[in-house]
Amino acid sequence: MKISREEIVELEYKLIKGIKESDIHFLDKVLHNDLLFLAPNGQIITKAIDLASHKAGEMVVEELIPTIEEIKIIEDTAVVVVVYDTKGVMTGNAIQGRFRYIRIWKKFTDGVKVIGGSCFQL
Repeated sequence: MKISREEIVELEYKLIKGIKESDIHFLDKVLHNDLLFLAPNGQIITKAIDLASHKAGEMVVEELIPTIEEIKIIEDTAVVVVVYDTKGVMTGNAIQGRFRYIRIWKKFTDGVKVIGGSCFQL
């Protein structure tokens, strides 16, 4: 079950759309149940926390412009480095700037899912 670069690029852009639109159905499908993500403040974000913030309307994305810097394919897993120019609000706090993300995608029998990641402000 190898992953292709094209598949990952397409999923990254779909993920951006899902985040901007708070598309709970898509996010639920593409985030693995055991997701672990480290936020810039060091907080560990799980799938449940991420989905809850979208459901509650705590995440408002005004701008999310990606630049994919690197994609490494390792059989059924992909490691992606992407920089986002970001503007929005998260839990009442304004967020603006450039953030570098590392995101790990893995192919399962029911699709490709994000299993981990982290980001920090540049």
